[in-house]
Amino acid sequence: MLAFLLTPVVGLAACATGSTAAGSQARSSTSASAAASSAAGPPSTQTPGAAASCSGQPTPAETEGPYFKAGSPERASLVDPGMLGTRVVVSGRVLTLDCRSVAGVVLDFWQADASGAYDNAGYRLRGHLTTDSNGRYSLQTIVPADYGGRTQHIHVKVEAPGRPVLTTQLYFPGSARNQQDPLFHPELLMEVVDGAAGKAATFDFVLNFR
Repeated sequence: MLAFLLTPVVGLAACATGSTAAGSQARSSTSASAAASSAAGPPSTQTPGAAASCSGQPTPAETEGPYFKAGSPERASLVDPGMLGTRVVVSGRVLTLDCRSVAGVVLDFWQADASGAYDNAGYRLRGHLTTDSNGRYSLQTIVPADYGGRTQHIHVKVEAPGRPVLTTQLYFPGSARNQQDPLFHPELLMEVVDGAAGKAATFDFVLNFR
């Protein structure tokens, strides 16, 4: 009987546990990936495994910067044939404050190339995609170079249906210029691991609503 009474208490505590560090946000993708890939549900549904790892803290906003360009193509890969740079797959989930997944969220990405340059004439290394029924996304791109006073980063706008747009940036752990970049935010660090074909990065966005 005691075990029966304790079970819901443990479940509630797990959803409330977590720090604001992006490491805890990013690691949540790894623990939930197997369950999320096999389950489907309507928008804003509880993601399998999310309660144990969701931080419950909103993802910090950051400046858009001067290089955003509306009208990017819809695509899950920003990599063009012959493009230089280390390949990286960025993936994760979009969640609410109470750890529910959000389907149909548009994520619009843009970034510098391997030499630190943005394509302002066209849409190279620019694109948007939509989260699936489990609130998951996956983007193939390259690791951007640093430039000027900026460390390596990827820009993103996160727009849930009927909600304000979150504009923010994602950062790479261990980048030499992280601490010198005045815009660097440790809560926006992705979790990055090396693989045979490049890198894999994870980050879960938590939007400021329930």
